[in-house]
Amino acid sequence: MSNRKGPIEDVKKQYVRMALESGNMAFVARKTGVSSSTLKGWVRQYRDEIEAAMEKEGVSPLSESSSKEDLQKKYDHAMKLLGEKELEVAMLREMVKKNLPTFRNK
Repeated sequence: MSNRKGPIEDVKKQYVRMALESGNMAFVARKTGVSSSTLKGWVRQYRDEIEAAMEKEGVSPLSESSSKEDLQKKYDHAMKLLGEKELEVAMLREMVKKNLPTFRNK
């Protein structure tokens, strides 16, 4: 088996991260069009590397053993990020309106 690096490896790692973050490997496999067995193999192959990267970012994998408090903390963090993004979009729209008076909100 060749040990290729590049865009394909990055996609595999992204799918593994999605599976670890969601805790639902079957859903991620269906959503990405990859067979469940293939995704499970990638998870076995890249789990340590992806979990280490997630830990550096302060994100922990979602597992069935997650406590209610842990899930609430993750939800609160996600809502905070969403609020920040909505604020950013609103600010950018205002900037565009000032520079392009004919700009319309959709």
